[in-house]
Amino acid sequence: MCRWVAWCGAQIYLEEVISKPEHSLIIQSREAHSCKTAINADGVGVAWYDGRPDPGLYKNVHPAWSDPNLRQIVRQVRSGLFMAHVRASTGTATSYNNCHPFAVGRWAFMHNGMVGGFDALRKRIDQRIPDHLYLDRRGATDSEALLLMALGAGMEERPVAAMADAVAEAEALSRAHGTTPHMRFAGCWSDGQRVYAARCASDDHAPTLFYRQRPEGTLVVSEPLEGLPEDWTPLPANRALVVSREGIEVMEFGARALAAG
Repeated sequence: MCRWVAWCGAQIYLEEVISKPEHSLIIQSREAHSCKTAINADGVGVAWYDGRPDPGLYKNVHPAWSDPNLRQIVRQVRSGLFMAHVRASTGTATSYNNCHPFAVGRWAFMHNGMVGGFDALRKRIDQRIPDHLYLDRRGATDSEALLLMALGAGMEERPVAAMADAVAEAEALSRAHGTTPHMRFAGCWSDGQRVYAARCASDDHAPTLFYRQRPEGTLVVSEPLEGLPEDWTPLPANRALVVSREGIEVMEFGARALAAG
């Protein structure tokens, strides 16, 4: 499964998170520890915010460890809010449009997890995307669909609740027409002002998610980048994390339960 990192705080060079730490995201692309798949070689992507409301994007279908352009970009670009992702596909093709993060307007989103039986559900899930947002459906992943469903559910006004609704709706479709596990979700999304993250699952195996506060900002990661395990706080399952430059807030995620069948 995929690995990702996010930063919110003072402006730093992207390499301080993506390539320099002892267990950096680039290292995790070939040697992840906190997931079943140690290799995450199906693409890499970075979204960063600076002077414009919408994020800059860099994506490549090559593994992060063999992408010299990635190392140059993260060495030169500074940002106070950015996200990066290395992908391990759960079935969809390795292509530019399937690489995370996905961006629509000011929103960026990346994800580690799966919707059970997505191949059989793709048409039903795509039908849950409003027509005015379907033009933004570039790829074929469940992750991109969740972003568009959440935007359709009112993410502009209710960024955590709308994502929870989208995840619950996709899980209900999997329970009715898909396979187990029906939902594994550790997602991260941003409007350029805050970082939102959450984890949940239809069973007891929600993907990992950790955060660490520093004096200059907060890191949110799928697995720790450096230091000792106790230096990082695990986010409990069925919780969401809201990170701003002023601090963090932990809240309920996925309180709405949809009936199976």
